[in-house]
Amino acid sequence: MDLLSSPTRFLFFTGKGGVGKTSVAAAVAIAIADAGRRVLLVSTDSASNLDEMLGAPLANDPVPVPGVAGLSVLNIDPDVAAEAYRRRVQEQMAADTSAEERATVREQLSGACTTEIASFDEFSALLADHGREGAWDHVIFDTAPTGHTLRLLSLPAAWSGFLAGNDRGASCLGPHSGLKLQEARFNAALAALSDPAMTTVILVTRPDPRPMQEAARAADELRALGLANQRLVINGVFHASHPDDPVAHALEELGHAALTQLPAALANLPRDEVPLRPFDTVGLPALRALLGPTPAPTPEPSSDAPSLPLAAEPLERLIDELATAAHGLIMVMGKGGVGKTTIAAAIAVGLVKRGHGVHLTTTDPAAHVATTLSGSLDGLKVGRIDPEVETRAYIDKILTTRGKHLDEAGRALLLEDLKSPCTEEVAVFHAFSRVVSEARSAFVVLDTAPTGHSLLLMDATGAYHRQMTRQTKGRANLKNLITPLMRLQDPSLTRVILVTLPERTPVSQAAALQEDLRRASIEPWAWVLNKSIAASGARDPLLRARLVGEHSQAARITDGLARRLYVVPWLPEPPVGVRALAALGAASTPAAGAVDPR
Repeated sequence: MDLLSSPTRFLFFTGKGGVGKTSVAAAVAIAIADAGRRVLLVSTDSASNLDEMLGAPLANDPVPVPGVAGLSVLNIDPDVAAEAYRRRVQEQMAADTSAEERATVREQLSGACTTEIASFDEFSALLADHGREGAWDHVIFDTAPTGHTLRLLSLPAAWSGFLAGNDRGASCLGPHSGLKLQEARFNAALAALSDPAMTTVILVTRPDPRPMQEAARAADELRALGLANQRLVINGVFHASHPDDPVAHALEELGHAALTQLPAALANLPRDEVPLRPFDTVGLPALRALLGPTPAPTPEPSSDAPSLPLAAEPLERLIDELATAAHGLIMVMGKGGVGKTTIAAAIAVGLVKRGHGVHLTTTDPAAHVATTLSGSLDGLKVGRIDPEVETRAYIDKILTTRGKHLDEAGRALLLEDLKSPCTEEVAVFHAFSRVVSEARSAFVVLDTAPTGHSLLLMDATGAYHRQMTRQTKGRANLKNLITPLMRLQDPSLTRVILVTLPERTPVSQAAALQEDLRRASIEPWAWVLNKSIAASGARDPLLRARLVGEHSQAARITDGLARRLYVVPWLPEPPVGVRALAALGAASTPAAGAVDPR
C-alpha cells in the first residue's frame, strides 16, 4: 500500500460499518510494526473485536500483541473510562463537601453523556501525548462507524468552545470547574487533529455505491472540521474467475461500476485497493496476508464441500410470525454495514402487505431508510429521530418550562449549560422514549444506529430507569411505574432482531451485542443472516471457498446463540424500493432448509 510508505504519526481509519475498517487498520498496524516502528493500535469502538483478530486481550492500558514486536493494542472501554472519570471529578471536590452534595454530583455523572466525555478524555490524552510522551512512533485509531466517528472527532472543537470563558455552574458532567482542568488537553487534541503533518484520516469503503456515498459525506464533514489530510482505501475488490457463474459476474460488475463512478469528494484522494480474500481476517497470518501479494488462485472446493441448505428459514417466515401480533416494537440491531436498514424496511413493508399499519423510523445518524424505500406505501409512515431537530426541540422545551421563572442571568446560565455537547444524548433519548410508547397501540419498526451508538442509547435508557426507580422508592405509586427500559424488557411488546453477515467477525460482534442486551434483561427474539453467498448458489472458486465459513457460522448461531435464525441471500441487485423490499419478504420458495433451530 502507498499508505505505508510515509505514514503520519496519527492514523484514523473510518467508514461505514462492515467495510473492513478493523481488518485494514490492524493489518496496517502490523505492517508498520514489522518495519521496526513502535505502534499503538487503539479501538474507539465499543463493539470492537480486535482481541479476536490479534489474539491479544483488550484493556484500558496498552497490551503487547504476541507475535508482533513493537505493537501494542488499547481499547477505550466506555464503562471503565466513565468510572475513572467519576472518581477524578469527585476527587477534585472540596474536602468539606457534604455526602449529599457528593451523591448529587455522582447522580449527575450517571448518564450516557458522561460515558461519552470520559471516552473522549482518554482519546484526547493520546492525541495530546498526556503521560505517554514519546512512547509511540505511530498511534492508529480503529474507530466506530462513520456517524459515531464524526461525533468523536467533532468533540475537541465542541468542548473547547463550550468551556471557553465558562467556569460556572454544573451539567450532567459535573462541575464545570472540573472540566476546565481538561481544557488544555482538548485544545492540544484539536491542534493535533488539524495538523496534516501529524494526522491522516483513512476513509475505508467497499466497491459499493452506498458505503462510498457515506465515505464521501464523511470526507466533506471531516474537511469542515479541519481534517483535510485524507486517503481512500477500497477493500474487497473482486474479480470473477468462473466463466459461467452469474452471481460472481454480477458481483464483479457492481464493483466495477462503483469504482468508475466514485463521488467527487473521493475521486481525487490518494487511493489503495485491497482485493477480496477467500479467508476471514482473524489471526496474524491472515492479517499479514491481507495486504501482502495476491495469493495463488483458490482451488475449486471438492464435491463434498458444503452446499445448500443452511439451517435457517427465509425472511418471509419471520414476517409471518411477527404479523400474528396486533402491535409492538420491532428493534433491528447489529453492527454497521450488516444490512439493518434493508432488513428493517423489508419487515415494515412486509407487515403492511399483511394488513398492518406501520411506523418505520431510525436512530441511525446516516438515516438511509428513505433512500432504501425510494417511494411510499399506503399504511407505512416513515420517520427519523434526527439528533439536531430533537436537540433544538429539547432546548426550547427546557427554556420554556424551567427558564420562565429565572431572571436574565439565570436564564443565560441555563442556556449555557444546554449548549453542552451531551445535551444531544438526552434529547435523542426522549425522542426514543416516545417511539417506544407508540408501540403500545401500533407496529413500530426501529432501524437502530450501529452497535456502539445504540449501546449509548441503551445506557441512557438504563440510567433513566434507575433514576426513576430511586425517586419513587417507597412511594405508593411505585407499582404503576413503567419506564422505557421496562417496555424493552417486555417480550409481549418488544422483539429485538439481530442482523449479521455469515462471517466470523460479524457473528462474534452480534453475540457480544446479545450479551450486552441480556445484561439489561432484554432477550433478542431472532437473528437474520444477511447477504449469504451459500444461499445464492455461487460457483466461483473464491466465493465457493467462503462457503465453508458460512456454514460454520450458521451452525455456530443455531448451536446456542439464536432461538430463531433466518437467511437472506446475496442479491445481484440491492433490494431498493418498495417492490424489491416486498419481494424480499415474500419469497415463495425457502432459500434454505426450513429448519427451526429451537
